[in-house]
Amino acid sequence: MTEATEALVIFTPSGKRGRFAPGTTVLAAARQLGVDLDSVCGGRGICSKCQITPGTGAFPKHGLTVAADALSGWNAVEERYRQKRGLIEGRRLGCQAHIQSDVVIDVPPESQLHRQVIRKSASDRVMVMDPATRSYFVEVAEPSMDEPTGDFQRLCTALSDQWQVTGLAPDLHILRKLQPALRKGDWKVTVAVNRGADGSVRLVDIWPGFREAPLCGLAIDLGSTTIAAHLCDLSDGRVLASSGVMNPQIRFGEDLMSRVSYAMMNPGGDVEMTRVVREAIDGLAAALAIEAGLTGADIVEAVVVCNPVMHHLLLGIDPVELGQAPFALASSSSLTLGAADLGLAALNPGARVYLLPLIAGHVGADAAAVALAEAPETSDDLVLIVDVGTNAEILLGDRRQVLACSSPTGPAFEGAQISAGQRAAPGAIERVEIDLVTKEPRFRVIGSDLWSTDAGFAEATAQTAITGICGSGIIEAVAEMRMAGIVDGSGLIGSAEQTGTDRCEPTGRTHAYLLHDASATGGPRISVTQGDIRAIQLAKSALYAGARLLMDEIGVDKVDRIVLAGAFGAHISPKHAMVLGMIPDAPLDRVSSAGNAAGTGARIALCSLAARAAIEATVQRIHKVETAIEPRFQEHFVAANAIPHATAPFPELAQVVTLPDVSFNSGGSGGEGGRRRRRS
Repeated sequence: MTEATEALVIFTPSGKRGRFAPGTTVLAAARQLGVDLDSVCGGRGICSKCQITPGTGAFPKHGLTVAADALSGWNAVEERYRQKRGLIEGRRLGCQAHIQSDVVIDVPPESQLHRQVIRKSASDRVMVMDPATRSYFVEVAEPSMDEPTGDFQRLCTALSDQWQVTGLAPDLHILRKLQPALRKGDWKVTVAVNRGADGSVRLVDIWPGFREAPLCGLAIDLGSTTIAAHLCDLSDGRVLASSGVMNPQIRFGEDLMSRVSYAMMNPGGDVEMTRVVREAIDGLAAALAIEAGLTGADIVEAVVVCNPVMHHLLLGIDPVELGQAPFALASSSSLTLGAADLGLAALNPGARVYLLPLIAGHVGADAAAVALAEAPETSDDLVLIVDVGTNAEILLGDRRQVLACSSPTGPAFEGAQISAGQRAAPGAIERVEIDLVTKEPRFRVIGSDLWSTDAGFAEATAQTAITGICGSGIIEAVAEMRMAGIVDGSGLIGSAEQTGTDRCEPTGRTHAYLLHDASATGGPRISVTQGDIRAIQLAKSALYAGARLLMDEIGVDKVDRIVLAGAFGAHISPKHAMVLGMIPDAPLDRVSSAGNAAGTGARIALCSLAARAAIEATVQRIHKVETAIEPRFQEHFVAANAIPHATAPFPELAQVVTLPDVSFNSGGSGGEGGRRRRRS
């Protein structure tokens, strides 16, 4: 057939075009041109993922006019699908519609295999769906006496011929299911196939006939204090369920080095910590599947991001080398393992687990995930990204270079080591304000939008009660106490006489500020103690010192913008963070929150093979600064103990907040009632 008798087919929005013989299906034409048109059933009219919208009329831009009969007529397969499932007016199935003459065909977003999802939780970016695990519907040739090949070999041939999927190796769990599935499905099966970054191809599972249920994956942020997970639909990236649990390893030590020490001092301690964290992840996966109305068999993949100590303990590797210089990693590259190898029984037995690469001995895959989510290497201005947690990850950079370090902040920011601290849950105080004149507090708790001084607050919180104070709450409480003159620049809480409020109560040789008292009704007394202040000072000093160290490395005294990340990054008030001196001075409108950027990075990696390749390349270019052996870190740490800082002027903060010049130490402006602090 000559070109003149072939039909011109133009696909939008890609703009790809070509000429095809009349009778060619739209799906076949799309495949030949490399158009992004999805199909799971291989053109059998079962899955409906290849929906297209043909255009009619004049298209001056393309120089052609499309006739109403440019595609073959509506057929019985499409009608059956329309009646059972519904089909948007004007839509056709690409596998059923045959090209008759020149035509312009639009591929809607939901029919695109590598569909684009706009992610707005941290920054507006386009995420292209290209999951490592996909499902394929295939028809397998039946065995015969003349062709004595195995069922697996004929399945491989069918996948190669129908989907161009090659290089499969048999796994025992698949071989056990293969023959029953083929015969039950009348030689038609749906398979889940995982593609590795190294080009490897694995069969994850097999089901008889056409399987319509979605394939799902887990994005797991394995933190020192908490484990957060998102269950996602691998076809479009939607989050089906999210949850988190405390990391049970916390009973072996609240910080990473405590856990390394536990492994060193207790033979088999590392094995015990590996067991409990795997059990926690497994339980979390099972709970998420139930919440989403799915089964473990539907979860065919997982991505894990974590710091180096958590990484080694998850894998069952003794972390002893990470506790001493030069902090050598067992492996720094990305890994793809079987879920069964990690003891994760709540996932599909054939599920694959991908771990992002580690940057260095103290900067892990969680920092790599933050870099993937926030992309500092693409920034035109100098951006400081602080992932606030028990072990803070800090990135500083722009298009020219990116630096990274970790800082041992401890668990205070997550509510641990705080007298009334708790994790962020209903009933926890999350926002605090203190009147500058009366020194009276008001607060909000998770689960209610009302302030404690609002009418109806008691009724609104009756179900959850007021149970404690979480990380964002303690940050705001200490900052508000500093702004109200209840805490001085050194971090000392004044007496009732010094501060002018009876809420400052003596507790031994120090004082505490009473935030909430429900003891009359059997409820808790929630105070901010001197010990709480010290815990926050230690945490925020480590955070600031790490950021300042990276700024020294680049040779700058200020940054253009700051991004606060972490499990509660979206809930931290930039003003309160700066009053504390958690972060360097900057205009408040240049400080933003990104929420759990590490978790977002895990989701991006779960949904995109290209993203995995990109972060693996980016990690190689990130320059690591080791805080543990850098003398300037200690200098910055000591200066940052003051609130907000002993020497840094914080001029941007001074434009919006005036901090009282008070001192509650003996001989200070607080008067004779001051107490001398004990030496530590």
